[in-house]
Amino acid sequence: MSEANPLVSIVIPAYNYAEFVDEAIRSVFAQRYPRVELIVLDDGSTDDTRAVLAKHGSALHWETHPNMGQAATLNKGWGLARGELLGYLSADDALLPEAVDTLVECLRANPDAVLAYPDFNLIDPRSHFIREVNAPEYSYYEMVVDAVCAPGPGALFRRRVFEAAGGWDTTLRQVPDYEYWLRLGLQGRFVRVPKVLALHRVHEESQSYARSARQKAEEPRKVLAQYLRRPDLPAEVAPFRRRALGQAHILTARLHWRAGRWFTALLRLAQAFAIAPVLAFRKRTVLIVIDSVVDRTLHRILWRLNRRRSRS
Repeated sequence: MSEANPLVSIVIPAYNYAEFVDEAIRSVFAQRYPRVELIVLDDGSTDDTRAVLAKHGSALHWETHPNMGQAATLNKGWGLARGELLGYLSADDALLPEAVDTLVECLRANPDAVLAYPDFNLIDPRSHFIREVNAPEYSYYEMVVDAVCAPGPGALFRRRVFEAAGGWDTTLRQVPDYEYWLRLGLQGRFVRVPKVLALHRVHEESQSYARSARQKAEEPRKVLAQYLRRPDLPAEVAPFRRRALGQAHILTARLHWRAGRWFTALLRLAQAFAIAPVLAFRKRTVLIVIDSVVDRTLHRILWRLNRRRSRS
């Protein structure tokens, strides 16, 4: 990196998250790292998001624009950013105070790495702890063939790879991050920091939990189908095209199941096994199917238990 303490730019895209965005902002202000640029973009919210941003005055750079989606908002934010390292934070998530400092040090110690990402905790709508998530160790093969999206909240990446790979795909609404990591991974390796440095909130409207519309639920298989047509497909994944596409069908089935479209979910599952029969016998497939059925219910139970504890 060009400086001992390179500028880090973090973009928060905010859409109707007035109840959460202040916590996200304050978590960036609380960073121990000395040089952090915070850009918050209100994506046409209809709640009190702008009032929350305005109360911070000149402590951050914020703008508002007509709704154009998360991907386009992030691309705009990174276009405004001046940092040598870039990242984003969902408006309902938060960083722990040592997050940026630790991730910058990781990238400094690994000059060949293009991105660093941490472990994180799941929290409920009231910021109560649910469980710790140990992010998987990075493997480009597993990211493609098994659809393992290793980076979660808190990831930082180098500006030069952002400029080489381009921004997020603005046509995507469900998995723009996964599609982007596939492209960014072609630029170099990612590094996991085995330490909890971020908080990921699970609630009824969160992207990873809310019921997906039919078109959004179809994105995993469409993204993989498009990716697998690349002429520069790495040699380590090229022989496993069918398995990768089958796995993407399984993830699509999970999204349909969570949204109550059970017939479509079963159809996509059957297509997955027709494309790659080996997937029918994998433990990972069984776990994904179980998760599709019980995940939402388990989180609701945990939320209620946390509410009762807070009242007692």
